[in-house]
Amino acid sequence: MEKKVYIGMTADVMHPGLINVITEGAKYGDVVIGLLTDKAIAEYKRLPYLNYEQRKAVVENIKGVVEVVSQEDWNYAPNLLKYKPNFMIHGDDWNSSSQKQFRDLAFEAMATVGGVVIEIPYTKEINSSEFVESINSIGTTPQVRLKTLRRLIDSKPIVRILESHSGLTGLIAEKTNVEVDGKRVEFDGMWSSSLTDSTSKGKPDIEAVDITTRMHGLTDMLECTTKPIIYDGDTGGKPEHFEFTVRTLERNGISAVIVEDKIGLKKNSLFGTAVPQTQDSIENFSNKIKTGKRAQVTEEFMIIARVESLILGKSVDDALERAFAYVKAGADGVMIHSKESTGEDIIEFCERFRKEDKVTPIVVVPSTFNHITEEEFANIGVNIVIYANHMLRASYPAMYNVAKQILIDGRSLEASEDCMSIKSILELIPGTK
Repeated sequence: MEKKVYIGMTADVMHPGLINVITEGAKYGDVVIGLLTDKAIAEYKRLPYLNYEQRKAVVENIKGVVEVVSQEDWNYAPNLLKYKPNFMIHGDDWNSSSQKQFRDLAFEAMATVGGVVIEIPYTKEINSSEFVESINSIGTTPQVRLKTLRRLIDSKPIVRILESHSGLTGLIAEKTNVEVDGKRVEFDGMWSSSLTDSTSKGKPDIEAVDITTRMHGLTDMLECTTKPIIYDGDTGGKPEHFEFTVRTLERNGISAVIVEDKIGLKKNSLFGTAVPQTQDSIENFSNKIKTGKRAQVTEEFMIIARVESLILGKSVDDALERAFAYVKAGADGVMIHSKESTGEDIIEFCERFRKEDKVTPIVVVPSTFNHITEEEFANIGVNIVIYANHMLRASYPAMYNVAKQILIDGRSLEASEDCMSIKSILELIPGTK
């Protein structure tokens, strides 16, 4: 009986280093590939370019591979204990990295099943990170970008979205990442906020900036980023106009639009009951959702209903009634908003919504209840967290303080310490040199 060899991999960007691992493994027996799922990969790295089924189709056709099985976690041990291979093959690059804990667990599991771990030299001339940079530099297509949001929702406990109102803020959302407990943490996409779009143009947040004008800013972001974009559609306007908004956004590769169930002159929600704001009827807003859904061409584009009941001083019961009605009308998700700093009404809504509906995505914008962590949101069933205005709010005081300092000193020397260097600015955008 042929001996069994287990190799775990993501297989998103295939390169000679991975082929070498498979070739070496085949020398010891039948190669079984433990292919990491999208969820497993997204927990520690970026979402893979290819989904699980696409990656599986590629790996199944590589010479030497006998079987492909799913690996649900970076921890190899569960699969090793399940499939009981004689050998496990891995590159020797996991001893001093964040993967060391998984290396130790793999050795323990293989000892339990009486198998052997074989480490082969890492192919040093191959750099996966450089491959990723090369792919990102090419950009993406509207079709690929549009689909990504749904994949993220399916693959991650929380999808993290950052407000962006320019190409520069888009680059920040695209490239900023940190490592926390061995995991790569980054923003998953961008929020095109009507508030920040209006404010950056010196106009009030009353839907005074139309979609044609806002598309100019969106185009700036689309040209220099690859991550999905969610569009703040305010009230959506008249149903007859909303269908054209949907078609415009979808055609350009925007992943979703969020529309709120209010009518009349738009006022920012955080004013609450301090200014006149009128909520639409359930029937009318449901019809608007249906109109938008009929207008879209792809299945991937999302129309998310924003429930304003809590903003307007109404009960959680009212918010839930509306949310369920909007989902029935075809909404692909619900956003629940509140100006209360405790967040208790948001928590109650999410917990009660999840008891009745286990699958419809929930979106929150924690501008006022910002003490609640992403992990806590995930635990109550939230899928998307939008940091809705932070890039603009951060930029204004920084620019104001620099301008003020120049006036005080009559020169720019003292203000320079709060500015990027000219060299950094020139090197920020690829192709500037």
